[in-house]
Amino acid sequence: MRSRLVMLLACVIAAVAVTVAASLVVSSRTQLPAAHASLPTSSASYLGVYETGPPHAYQPVADFTRVVGRQPNLVGYYSGWGEPFQTLFAEAVRRYGAVTILQMDPTDAAVPRIAAGYFDGYLRSYADSVRDFGHAVVIGFGHEMNAPWYSWGYGHVPPSTFVAAWRHIVALFRGQGADNITWLWTIQADVPGAGPVASWWPGAGYVTWVGIDGYYYRPTDTFASVFGQTIAQVRAFTGKPVLLSETAVGPEAGQVVKIQDLFRGMATYNTLGLVWFDIAQHQGIYHQDWRIEDNPAAEAAFRRGVSTLRLAPP
Repeated sequence: MRSRLVMLLACVIAAVAVTVAASLVVSSRTQLPAAHASLPTSSASYLGVYETGPPHAYQPVADFTRVVGRQPNLVGYYSGWGEPFQTLFAEAVRRYGAVTILQMDPTDAAVPRIAAGYFDGYLRSYADSVRDFGHAVVIGFGHEMNAPWYSWGYGHVPPSTFVAAWRHIVALFRGQGADNITWLWTIQADVPGAGPVASWWPGAGYVTWVGIDGYYYRPTDTFASVFGQTIAQVRAFTGKPVLLSETAVGPEAGQVVKIQDLFRGMATYNTLGLVWFDIAQHQGIYHQDWRIEDNPAAEAAFRRGVSTLRLAPP
């Protein structure tokens, strides 16, 4: 009888030991070191670019660098829902002395389901990849949500639902230790048919920078008419730094003159800088050929503007 009790006690002790060991393993997996990184917020600190190659090829960015005479310190791409974080591309961008900026858009996902946690497995995997990368990354979600042309935007999703999804994503990423993210809340510059920007604001605790997307379409466009009203609206509820997160001057607007106006306006309004949409589109006035590479005078104007920036190191 005594031997049986001894054997039983040994089994209990062994079981407890296994349980404790397992809990320690699980704890070590869930309490991985957080990654921390932040970016400077001085005005005129950033030159970014969107090209057709990223995140699969860097060469178009290198070509843009050669044309404008300075290395962009933000290099962007658009991340469709379900796509992983492109770590190899982010590493390449870092080798060139720049920071990855990306828009994670819910292209095939219902925003209410994101807010409800239905996609948390995907989001945790994404957050883990960003954390493991370990360096600064700028991430936006559902860009231009105040405009009506995307499924996650105005007229399709209630602002309160979008805000809930934004907060859920930010909280989840932070919970995974991905504190190396600059959260870019990206709105469309005020246009007819857009919703009030304040309705989509998730709160200062969930946003690092404000991004504003806007373009020069016509000769009458100026920095004040494209961005001024929206910046004023934003300043009514937050003092967060403002980045021109997607912009360009179309040939129809007169690139040489308006590029100069763009850089002057950035200085006047104390913005962080710009991300140039260097992509050719041929679908009317709202989708022009935004590149400067085929216009020597526009290239020269852009070089002059870029020379005034005090680009921040990554």
